[in-house]
Amino acid sequence: MSILGTRVLRTEDPRFLTEGGRYVDDVPLEGALHAVFVRSAVAHARLVSVDVDEARRAPGVVTVVTAADLDIPAQAPELPMVTTEMARPVLATGTVRFVGEPVAAVVAESLAAAVDAAELVAVDYDPLPVVVDVEESAKDEVLLFPELGTNVAMRLPFPPNEGLFDGCEVVVGGRFRNQRVAPGPMEPRATAARWSDGRLTVWSSTQQPHGTAAGLRAALGLPTEQVRVIAPDVGGGFGAKDGKYPEDLVVAWLARRLERPVRWRETRSENLVGMGHGRGQLQEVRIGGSRDGRIEALRIDVLQDCGAYPSLGAFLPFLTRIMAAGVYAIPRVECNSRSVVTNTTSTTAYRGAGRPEATAAVERAVDLFAAEIGMDPAEVRRRNLVPKDAFPYTTPVGTVYDSGDYSGALERLLEAADYAGLRAEQARRRGAGGPRQLGIGLSVYVEITNGVPGGEYAGLEVRPDGTAVVRSGTSPHGQGHATVWAMLASDRLGIPMERIEMVFNDTDLVRSGVGTFGSRSLQVGGMAVDQAAVVVLDRARKLVAELLEADPADIVVDAASGRLHVAGSPSAGRSWAELAAVAAERGEPLAADVDFQPEGATFPFGAHLALVEVDTETGGVEVRRLIAVDDAGRIINPLLADGQRHGGIAQGTAQALLEEVLYDPDGNPVTSTFADYGMISAAELPSFELIPMETPTPLNELGVKGIGESGTIGAGPAVQNAVVDALSHLGVRHIDMPATPRRVWAALQEVRG
Repeated sequence: MSILGTRVLRTEDPRFLTEGGRYVDDVPLEGALHAVFVRSAVAHARLVSVDVDEARRAPGVVTVVTAADLDIPAQAPELPMVTTEMARPVLATGTVRFVGEPVAAVVAESLAAAVDAAELVAVDYDPLPVVVDVEESAKDEVLLFPELGTNVAMRLPFPPNEGLFDGCEVVVGGRFRNQRVAPGPMEPRATAARWSDGRLTVWSSTQQPHGTAAGLRAALGLPTEQVRVIAPDVGGGFGAKDGKYPEDLVVAWLARRLERPVRWRETRSENLVGMGHGRGQLQEVRIGGSRDGRIEALRIDVLQDCGAYPSLGAFLPFLTRIMAAGVYAIPRVECNSRSVVTNTTSTTAYRGAGRPEATAAVERAVDLFAAEIGMDPAEVRRRNLVPKDAFPYTTPVGTVYDSGDYSGALERLLEAADYAGLRAEQARRRGAGGPRQLGIGLSVYVEITNGVPGGEYAGLEVRPDGTAVVRSGTSPHGQGHATVWAMLASDRLGIPMERIEMVFNDTDLVRSGVGTFGSRSLQVGGMAVDQAAVVVLDRARKLVAELLEADPADIVVDAASGRLHVAGSPSAGRSWAELAAVAAERGEPLAADVDFQPEGATFPFGAHLALVEVDTETGGVEVRRLIAVDDAGRIINPLLADGQRHGGIAQGTAQALLEEVLYDPDGNPVTSTFADYGMISAAELPSFELIPMETPTPLNELGVKGIGESGTIGAGPAVQNAVVDALSHLGVRHIDMPATPRRVWAALQEVRG
């Protein structure tokens, strides 16, 4: 009986619950020095001088370095279509461009000594004009890189169609702000490095150990064999821990230069101004169609905030563009974008990375359209969803969806929620005229997973003692890879999960790897493990057949006994231990290395409903129900899949109601602690109602798609739509995220005059 599809408990958890995690800051490094970074206190200025003399004389200080001391080149964005001239120096050179930009690094015998000495570094600034708003930046009046003459880091124009909305009976539009948010992982960024015997070893809280190693080699001019990267337990990443931040490079450089271990970990305030932020789009959206509910045209114009230096955030509008049509069969779709730099922290990937932005734009537009024609938003969606028999489906922007059943997801959702009953209760509330009004928000979404081309490595070996070891190029940080990869290997080989060792996150122990991001792990990394198990099983069958003088096609695996034998003759067989021993004696270990290359990206989809109560006197919002259908193809472990959905729904709801990174007009961050930045907790969330649905993809043998970001993509627009819906009868047409009490109250005051 297959264990795939069953709720297997996480094998990772006993250690976390009994011993605790082992993070970068827990790695023992005898004699390690501590690095602290001096950061810019202004958003935009010329660096007149950086005086480090007093800091160098401070007790316990080993060295203080500035850009003049380093030979690390500025880091240009490694992204298609993004200008490379806006390169980021690892320590500020000539100009600082955002509050929090590293200016100098202090290294001391203790963390306390380094912190104290950092206060003694005197930086003289010559202030420059500041631009923090994307629309102001797009005017090119305040330039961050004057030599380029523009703040635009990337343009993604769409072939213009002046007649896009010709023939539409109704055209309606809106201006939507998809605000900046902070990833806020439980473990902030941390790096430790040691140079020993001509070799650099780096411990990094990263989602991409091999990518981090490549970045270190390129920056420091070292060959492959001289760099080892280890990611211990990683306390969350959400896309923002790519391991190529300036601080990582400086710490490694210092360890090599000083020939002593150096370690660094940031404070929470440093994390909120130093780690890349997510989202940051301003969207102009127009949607047109007929009064019978048919959507005929959609245009989305995106202005993306890159922050001070273009990073992955500059490229996110490309992902927004490829998902611009959403789940709808809209004949004409356009999506244009520009990415501009501002005097703020750089933006990067954050759970969903460009796809939540697309869904938010489309789903708000559909609700605006429904309101304009006076039709229920569920009915408008029904009439425009891509039909089940249309897959593979190519959208007007050229994206090819692999498989889907969008109508099925919506109908399951509406039935589970008792949608008609909710609308009746809403009507009753409105008729009573009380202060607490009910809002019902819908979101039907599709997203791309494994959207970045590339495969993944897995190695599997059965040892002479009958145990197995799996090496994977994925980088787990909470997803449950150890559990699911062991399930896959066990299901193929019949070796008990507890006898399968997992190896991740060490470039010395794992030959290669791409890492974990973009919901790619199972459909690429998991498939690599599955295929490695297939190869090992095929070799084992041939070996058993040879030993028993049988046909390999007749050899079966008996998981109960742990033996391979001829079908119908269980007494004549060999155990995995016996087979591995024979293979080892022949000098041919029972092992396989697989570099799995996927056929393409997959497109999970789903439908979410949020039920909220809004206090029309205070603007307060209470989420009463969150119901979600998330279809990620075949589900290997429903327990872990539901865990991913829970986390995503919480983060999507948080963006809809609470989270926002803010700057004042001078570029000073005003949300640099968790006292100022709104984080969601269990107190603000109901128990989630998760509805199962599986539509396998034809693009891989397991039929699996990604699920790590689905909840984030579906929940945010549903909650936002629910808040607006609660107040729509009062004249409220739109409320930007986050729908804080103040923003909701202000919207009510505006319609009340």
